[in-house]
Amino acid sequence: MKICMVGTGYVGLVSGACFADLGNTVWCVDKIQNKIDILNSNKIPIYEPGLDEIVKKNYKAGRLKFTTNLNFAVKNSDLIFICVGTPTSKNGSADLKYVIQAAKEISKNINNFKIIVNKSTVPVSTGDMVENIISKKVKKNMFAVISNPEFLREGEAIRDFRFPDRIVVGANNKRFLNKIKKLYQPLVNKGAVFFSTNRRGAELIKYAANAFLASKIAFMNEVGNLCEKTDVDIEDVALGMGLDKRIGARFLRVGPAYGGSCFPKDTKAITVTGDKFKTNLSIVKSVIKSNNLRKTILTKKAEKILSNKVKNKNIAFLGVTFKANTDDMRGSTSLIMIPSLAKKGAKINYYDPTGSKKEFSKLKNVKYCDTISKTCANTDLIIIHTEWDEFKSLNFTKLTKRKNFKVFDMRNLYSHVDENKKNYKYYSIGR
Repeated sequence: MKICMVGTGYVGLVSGACFADLGNTVWCVDKIQNKIDILNSNKIPIYEPGLDEIVKKNYKAGRLKFTTNLNFAVKNSDLIFICVGTPTSKNGSADLKYVIQAAKEISKNINNFKIIVNKSTVPVSTGDMVENIISKKVKKNMFAVISNPEFLREGEAIRDFRFPDRIVVGANNKRFLNKIKKLYQPLVNKGAVFFSTNRRGAELIKYAANAFLASKIAFMNEVGNLCEKTDVDIEDVALGMGLDKRIGARFLRVGPAYGGSCFPKDTKAITVTGDKFKTNLSIVKSVIKSNNLRKTILTKKAEKILSNKVKNKNIAFLGVTFKANTDDMRGSTSLIMIPSLAKKGAKINYYDPTGSKKEFSKLKNVKYCDTISKTCANTDLIIIHTEWDEFKSLNFTKLTKRKNFKVFDMRNLYSHVDENKKNYKYYSIGR
């Protein structure tokens, strides 16, 4: 098939490259010339394991193309995917300005029947809005608007595309589903469930799924707080809970607050949608409040580990992204912890495999180091913030020259039983 991906951000680039890898011809379109130039020079503007290889392979084969020419791409495609960002607006709702812009531009270039597929994460009824925008320029028998939300985890996006749990498609007219199902047939053949509903149903499934997963994270973090005060190991609790098939083990790990491109903005957006339809989503609102509080709780715990004597202490942060295998800083707990500790006089070194971060560039006493050893060389406290693989088998006594240093493992990567037998103090979460 011939496909146009409007937007070359995380969703558009990953999905476009993977669609091309299935044998389709894909035009990835973006209005930012510099981004297209970077992609046409075989460079990838985002960090995602495996993406570089797929992009280069399909670009070389001629199946994957990058352009700013939306006019050409739309006219020569059967399916047009809207994959633009929907950032959080001031009131917490999803800002749909890029979706609106995309719909208007698409409407100017429809020359025969097109299926417009909304892959951006959007509130209920956005498909109706897109349909109304396009119908102002084009007769309704010339297009159909379908919802096909993405479920790609940062750091696992290629695998999630190739081996999805389910493919959710929402269409108000079922006769338009066949073309979408044909597109995804190679994945269905490998076991993916193709689930269809109406357009609004698909839109809400995405938000509801993310809100529920965020709730599991926030819930377990609160249980972890209780475990620390009751001499219970959170890992035992998580294992015992996870064996219940109604609950499952995924997302029952304690640690920092959830972050990234989805959970923070989607939990906020679904509560705004609830208010719009006069429905108080009180549980999700509590999850948001709990998650924000989590960042403060972990900052205070780090201070307590230092006996509340933070000034002039050397602190090493291992990892600063919200999770491993991504360069995404959005919602990361480090964005609260590092400035807060630095403000109290701590001297902070940090290392992350994805490089230095502009968010910390102007902070006093905060420095990026390009190796783990440089980061920890003269530290009083090592904080494991992100669960990168290279942090999972460290010899802490060889990393720092200090004798009375401490380790705060915010990801429970190490056995607290083993670590507490060594000549430094080890702290973890919920145990």
